[in-house]
Amino acid sequence: MPALNPAFADIVELLVAVPDGDETAVAAVRARDAQLTKPPGSLGRMEELVEFLARWQHRAKPRLGNPMVTIFAGNHGVTDQGVSAFPREVTAQMVANFTNGGAAISQICGLHEINLRVFELALELPTGDITKEPALDDQMCAATIAYGMEAVAGKPDLICIGEMGIGNTTIAAAIYAALYGGTGADWVGRGTGVDDAGLARKADAVDRALARHAGALDHPLAILARLGGREIAAMLGALLAARHQKVPVIIDGYVASAAAAIAHAVNPAAINHCLFAHVSAEGAHARVLDKMGQTGLLDLGMRLGEGSGAALAAVMAKTALHLHDNMATFESAAVSGKSA
Repeated sequence: MPALNPAFADIVELLVAVPDGDETAVAAVRARDAQLTKPPGSLGRMEELVEFLARWQHRAKPRLGNPMVTIFAGNHGVTDQGVSAFPREVTAQMVANFTNGGAAISQICGLHEINLRVFELALELPTGDITKEPALDDQMCAATIAYGMEAVAGKPDLICIGEMGIGNTTIAAAIYAALYGGTGADWVGRGTGVDDAGLARKADAVDRALARHAGALDHPLAILARLGGREIAAMLGALLAARHQKVPVIIDGYVASAAAAIAHAVNPAAINHCLFAHVSAEGAHARVLDKMGQTGLLDLGMRLGEGSGAALAAVMAKTALHLHDNMATFESAAVSGKSA
C-alpha cells in the first residue's frame, strides 16, 4: 500500500490530538437545570443541547451571541457522467442566490439572526472526474483543508457546516463506499432529483471510481483526495479548527456528513464536538450516522443541503439556551419543589 503523503502529516496530528470537552462546565449547567421550574429531564434533548454547548465552548454559562452557518461551495468533474439533474453552472448561480437572500438558508438565517458565510472554492475549476482521475492531488487537498480552517476566524460561538455543489451527492456516496464497503448502489440517492436512469449512472460512476482508485484508498485522507471535493475537504478543515478553538459544530446532512466521516475514520473522538442536525432523506444517510454512532437531532424528510438542516438545529439550540438562561427557578418563582 502507498504511504500517506507527508502533506497530510499536520492534519493527522490535529485530528489525533484533539482537546477534551469541559465536564465541569456541564456540571454547572446541570446544577442550574435542576433548579428550573420543570420536572427533571422534561425538555429532553433540549437540555442536552445546552450541555453540548457548555462542554465544547468550555463555558459554565454557554452563549450564542455569534452563531454562524458556513456554506462551502465546489464543483465536480464527475458531473460529466450525467449524475445530476442540473448542470454544474447552478453551483455559482446558487452561491449568488445565497448572497442575495433568495435561498432557503438565507431566509432561515435572516429570520433567526444567524450569520451566514459562503466560501467559494475555485468554482471555475471543477475537481477531476473521479471515474478517470483523482479529484485532487494530495497537496491541493491538504491546502483546501487548511483553507477551511479559516471558517472560525470570525470567532463564532457555534458553527453550522453545510455545502453546495452540483454532483456532490455522488462524491459523498463514493466516500462512504470507500470507507464502509459496498457498491455504488448501496450509497447513492436521487440528489437533486435524478430519474431511475440517472440513479443508475450515479451508482455506476461510484463503482468505476472505486475500481479506478483501488489500491490508493488505504487511508481516510487518501480517500478524500482521490474521491472527494473541495467543499468536503474545507468542511473537514472547519470542523477540525472548531475543535481546537473551542467552538461546537452542527453538521448538516448527507454530504456534510462525509467530512465528519473522514475525521471519524482517522479518530472517532475527533467528532465528539459535532452534533448531527438531522437525518436526511437522501440516500443512506441514516446508515452513515449509524456507522459513526450518531443520531440526528431532527427528522423532517429534508434533503436540500446548503446548511438548512444545521441552521434549524441551531434554532433549536438557541431556544434551548434561552430557556436555560431565562426560565424561573423554583426559588425565584416561589414554586414548591419536588416532594421528598
